[in-house]
Amino acid sequence: MLFTQLIGYGVLTLAVWKLVWRRASRKANTLDVAGPEKEHLWKGNMESMFVDGFQRCLKVAADYGGAVKIHALFGEEWLYVSDPRALQHILVKEQHTFEESDSFISCNKLIFGDGLISTLGEQHRRQRKMLNPVFSTSNMRELLPIIQTISHQLKSILVANISAHSEHDHARCTDSVELDVLPWLSRSSLDCVCEGVLGYHSAALDTGNEDEYTKALRMLGPTIGKTMLFRPLVPIVARNFSLYWRKKIADWLTISWLPTQTMRNFRELRRIIETMDSASRAILQETKAALELPSPILSQSHDTSGGTRGKDMMSIMLRANASSSEGDRLSDAELLGQMNVMVFAGLETTTAAVARALYKLAKHPHVQEQLRAEIYGAMAGCQVPDDHLHAKDECGSVRLSYDALMNLPLLDAVVRETLRLYPSLPVLSRRTTEAALIPLQFPVRSASGKEINAVPIAKNQKLIMSIIAANHNQAVWGKDASEWKPDRWLESSQGVTPWDKDAVRYSGIYSSMCVTSSHFVAYVSIIDRFRMTFLAGNRSCIGFKFAEMEIKDTLATLLPAIRFALPSEPDDNGNVKEIYWKMSGFHTPIVKAPAGDGETPHLPLSMRLVRE
Repeated sequence: MLFTQLIGYGVLTLAVWKLVWRRASRKANTLDVAGPEKEHLWKGNMESMFVDGFQRCLKVAADYGGAVKIHALFGEEWLYVSDPRALQHILVKEQHTFEESDSFISCNKLIFGDGLISTLGEQHRRQRKMLNPVFSTSNMRELLPIIQTISHQLKSILVANISAHSEHDHARCTDSVELDVLPWLSRSSLDCVCEGVLGYHSAALDTGNEDEYTKALRMLGPTIGKTMLFRPLVPIVARNFSLYWRKKIADWLTISWLPTQTMRNFRELRRIIETMDSASRAILQETKAALELPSPILSQSHDTSGGTRGKDMMSIMLRANASSSEGDRLSDAELLGQMNVMVFAGLETTTAAVARALYKLAKHPHVQEQLRAEIYGAMAGCQVPDDHLHAKDECGSVRLSYDALMNLPLLDAVVRETLRLYPSLPVLSRRTTEAALIPLQFPVRSASGKEINAVPIAKNQKLIMSIIAANHNQAVWGKDASEWKPDRWLESSQGVTPWDKDAVRYSGIYSSMCVTSSHFVAYVSIIDRFRMTFLAGNRSCIGFKFAEMEIKDTLATLLPAIRFALPSEPDDNGNVKEIYWKMSGFHTPIVKAPAGDGETPHLPLSMRLVRE
């Protein structure tokens, strides 16, 4: 065995030993709250809850309430939280006491650099102050034409596929075509974030033109998901080794002498990170150089995107950064971090949201028809006035203005309800910086069975905020909490829903809609438009306006041209494809056996052209 191999094994052993010792030393701080029994000696409840554990996450909250003790790796105990008052306390009222975990910050710093999701304290505050204006509504209006160009290209590709397959299968006397839409949705989202965020022409929808950078971006999310189990080891290595030795350790652990699948995943992740970092640095320098050119030269030499060059968020951020005071200005390393974070955050999450919305509309054709009629109505009411509030693409299709798009009631309801039930990030972690007492809206049971209204926790206690359990809470959303019902948002927009005659208002972190429970009826208000999906407080999703706009525009572009339905035609073996959504970091659709392999991401939908 080589000496470098021995060092590599030694480092792994040290990291695991440190992790076990640190967690064993915390056993005196046992959580006094009820929860499920430990299911595995060293994995605890982690595998059943967080490896394709969507239903398990909901059941634990339903069985034990909004604050639950769960068993983590190597005997550590975590608090699993979904209670509304507890989440308000953690995210808003006492947010300084509840920070991102060491593993979350350390891993994100290694992957993305010094971006928003990798920083804490004053550095995070300074970065957010710089970025908040970048995501303003006025900037979203300027970015919409970029998104519309891409969504119309996506529509053209899908329509062409339908037409080509229909002609080929003319003998079958059917005008519907089954197609896996997931790769196209992913490529469309990638083009949107590259063009809209970076001003980089990725051309991901042009499959023959995909470069190494866009390939790396599309592979980043799935590869991160394969290495999640090892996150707790990262901060241990970071605390105990200098930057020089951390790089050496990475070299030793990612060479081919460890032929396991896990190490292959680590090697692939390192390759993706290096590709992403190199391309991001080049894009940053090119954007800086372009902004230094005089305006006429910039418009002549760089405008390849229909008059939108320079309106991307990176250009806006660089201009704002250059005009900032020395103390508020971001370094190049921080700017690179923002680029990487914004692209990653806008890719996997938006792809999953659009995919789930199309799946739900395919499953509920009556809602799909109602939404199509609403979009038709908005398009019919659009003319092309001198002020260019609305425009047409090269095929004559109407492009809705920002205000028209964002204010379609049913479209808004469909997006809200989809994101409520299936948040892009189902769970998030926090740790306490000091001992705290977390208040509860709904009482839970202590470990001894006593009813309690607050949970005391020690310093450095790990918490898991369950976004999915909060958004499926029957005490807040009613008995139909887990049903996909866009109408609930149309009812709530009228002020008071039919069943809550005695509604009272209290401030919290849920949306402005009336909810009912067996104990009380409350009119709840939230800071965040989309429930817990985009969080609240100073760690809330800063790009939610961009995501909302992209999701809505994609749906508003596709539905007038295409009808979507679930697969119904049997394959050569007589099996009809059944779609199942796995929760592994993100929500991913797969096809269940025997029609599929149950692993590879696929979203086959039956599509046919809309005949006006």
